Amino acid sequence: MNWNKSFKLNNIITDMSKNIIFASIITSIIFTAILSTNISFADSINSQTEITPINNSIGLEKTTLQMHISENNKLPWGFVEGKIANHVAGHPVIIQIFDNDEIIPGNSVGAVHFAQTVVNEDGSYEYKFRVLDSNNGKITKIFDGNYTVKIFKVVYLQPNLDVI
Repeated sequence: MNWNKSFKLNNIITDMSKNIIFASIITSIIFTAILSTNISFADSINSQTEITPINNSIGLEKTTLQMHISENNKLPWGFVEGKIANHVAGHPVIIQIFDNDEIIPGNSVGAVHFAQTVVNEDGSYEYKFRVLDSNNGKITKIFDGNYTVKIFKVVYLQPNLDVI
């Protein structure tokens, strides 16, 4: 192959590479857009939030919401996640899950599960819990039905305050 044919072949390969790179970038952008879209198979969440001051600068924020685990659920894990805009570093998120069908005297709902999880620097948190258990091929439903979830977070009462 002479130099001229080699140069033309190199230009063709370069053009093809540019087209492949461009197509890859467009595909990546589309794929990322699809994955980052909030697709939810759950109903919208109705929640109630109240803040109880601890002192002049911080308070305990309690969010109460309802969780429903379908009897047809096949997924083994559930999770509670969120992001706290004005969290106080060093304080975990406390999560309490109550069974609406198991009434305990003196309590409006039955205690089922309690946990705490760390809050990341950006204020995000996530807690995963088992919904189904499988032991020797036998599936056991840990959660099934309606539950009340209470989430406790320590927050600054004045959002721009970052130290105590």
